[in-house]
Amino acid sequence: MAGNTGSPGQSVTARALAVLGAFDRAHRALTLTEIADRAGLPVPTVYRLVRELETWGALVRRPDNAFVIGRRMWDLGLLAPIQSGIREIAAPFLQDLYAATLATVHLAVRDGTQVLYLDRLSGRASVPVVSRVGSRLPLHSTGVGKVLLAHAPDEVRRAVMADLRPMTRHTIVAPGVLDRQLRQIRHQGFATTTEEMTLGACSVAVPIRNGDDVVAALGVVVPALGRNRASLVSAAQVAAQGAGRTLHSVSPSRTDNH
Repeated sequence: MAGNTGSPGQSVTARALAVLGAFDRAHRALTLTEIADRAGLPVPTVYRLVRELETWGALVRRPDNAFVIGRRMWDLGLLAPIQSGIREIAAPFLQDLYAATLATVHLAVRDGTQVLYLDRLSGRASVPVVSRVGSRLPLHSTGVGKVLLAHAPDEVRRAVMADLRPMTRHTIVAPGVLDRQLRQIRHQGFATTTEEMTLGACSVAVPIRNGDDVVAALGVVVPALGRNRASLVSAAQVAAQGAGRTLHSVSPSRTDNH
């Protein structure tokens, strides 16, 4: 069961948030009964809250009477500083990176023990890419995730190391091996992956810095690295440095990196 338990002292706001919290990537469309079950609330309570949320635009009723998240929530999400700040500043440099590589390129930040994708431009090559804007993936199996994990606080690295799940047969699941990789990433300034998140997809990724702080990562996804690795890393680093300089000129103070 997701969300809240519906305790008697729960506020109206908490119950409304529990209704919204019933939705996630695996539960994008829910009936009233399913919302009530996942939120831990009585159906009559959910019915009243859903009507108000639907009127406001937070939820939309489909023809089959299931509910999905409404456009109003998306509009609000775009106002979050992590979206409107780094994403807007990095956008032209992401475009430059795409133009230089014609590959799928990503902008991502760390969200707790996951990597959150803020932007993506799809490349011309047919490469299986599972990330989408707004999606979250494991830190240890993605290029941008490894960059962010390498510069994360010790407690974050410990939490990730304790749960290294294999996404493919190539995923690094040995803590010692991953720890050596993270040290190398900090030393050399970039990360690579070879089919560790998705078979048929490799990547390079570099950090975006605001001063000394790593606040985001840029990644390039290609079918194979081979002799192109050095040129991909170079193009990504040029884009990341441009984004970092612009970000620092706009917001020189320390950026919250979750």
